[in-house]
Formats: sequence, C-alpha cells, structure tokens
Amino acid sequence: MVWFVITVFALAGMIKGTIGLGLPAVSMGLLTMVISPFQAATLLIIPSMVTNIWQLFAEGRVLQLIRRFWLLLIGIIVGSIWSVFPTLGHSDFNSEALLGGMLALYGLYGLFAKSMPNLSKYENWLSPIMGYLGGALTVATGVVVIPVVPYLQTLNLQRDDLVQSLGLAFTTSTICLAIFLHQNPVENMPIDYVMSMIALIPALIGMWLGTKIRYRISEQKFRKVFFFGLIALGSYMILR
Repeated sequence: MVWFVITVFALAGMIKGTIGLGLPAVSMGLLTMVISPFQAATLLIIPSMVTNIWQLFAEGRVLQLIRRFWLLLIGIIVGSIWSVFPTLGHSDFNSEALLGGMLALYGLYGLFAKSMPNLSKYENWLSPIMGYLGGALTVATGVVVIPVVPYLQTLNLQRDDLVQSLGLAFTTSTICLAIFLHQNPVENMPIDYVMSMIALIPALIGMWLGTKIRYRISEQKFRKVFFFGLIALGSYMILR
C-alpha cells in the first residue's frame, strides 16, 4: 500500500509540475481504486497544501489576487460548510461516481479549453456562485476542479496570474477540506497524517521532475495525453 501511494503521488506531482494542476484529480482518481474516497482525501491534505502554497507564492501579486477574488474564496468556504451534495463518507451516495464524472468533465474541459468564452465582465456575480459550487464539490469528492478551474480560465488572466489564482483557490479549498475531514471523521477511518506526510515527498520530487519535463516535450501534446487519460479514468469510475 505504501509503495502504491508513493507511486501515485509521484505521478500526480509530475503532472502538476508539468501543466500546473492535476495533483488532487489524479491522486483521488487512482487512490479510490483501492481505498475509499474519504481515506484518499485524507492522504491529500499535506501534499496538496504544500504544493498549492508553493504554487501560490511562486510569484508576487498575492494580495492583489486576494482582493480581486475574495468573493470566489468566500463562496468556496460557504460551499464547504453548507454543501448541497452528499459529503465524503457520510452517505450512501456514490461519491466515487461523482468524482469520476468530474474527472471526465475535467478531461473534456482540458481538451477544448481554448474555445471557452471570456466571462470577465460577469466576474462580480459569477465568482461567489462558482466558488460555492467548487467548495460544495470539494467536500463531496475531495477535489476542487469543476467549476473553479474552467471558470478562472474564462477570465482572460495572464499566465502567471492564472497559475497563482489557481494556487489561491486550491489552497483555500484544501484548508476547507482539511477542516471538514477533521470535524467529520468516519468510524474506523482515522486521518493518517503520517502517510499524508510520506506522500508529500514523492509529490515534491514529482513536481521537480515535471518542471524538467516541461522544457523537454511539447506541453500541448502532454496536455492532450493527460486529459484523454482523465476522461478514460473518469469513465471507468462511473461504470464501476
């Protein structure tokens, strides 16, 4: 089990280092093949937190982005507290199927992201809605992907601002997820902080390797392979 976790987080970290996102989605998708979504989400806490903070503070402008996206962040917090979806580990609802659907949608989004419209003029009222849905889905699946990532892509941000904005949203949602998991433990499923800390090491090594890979292959080609893989993995999880 330990070696499987190490392999998963090394792969997920490499993908995040190459294209800037994907660690929670890939980790949850693969881990839930052998453990429950609740257990998988607990392993994500430390690797996600550290890598997201690294991504957030890699450049300047953090305060400016907080001032711009505070409505999005409030939405994420509110959604994680009052989710309209059944949450991890506390329902007969199949959160694995929901996660699979999100991964498949994420893959489709990644393949067709260039065709998305510019929604920046609607930002003031869209941000809290997108944030709420993102927070609600985070505590339901353990992953903040839909609709936060594609929404930020529609705001016509510069590359560095987009990467930092994703880091800001990811960091906020990870903190909310950690608080949720701590306050809503599942019987016989304690939060394994030791294993989560162990998972951080391969995740960081994977991110470092991913940055090296980024300069050696076409990012566009890698993105296509990655997103096709997410569609396949998500479809498998839905069917299973």
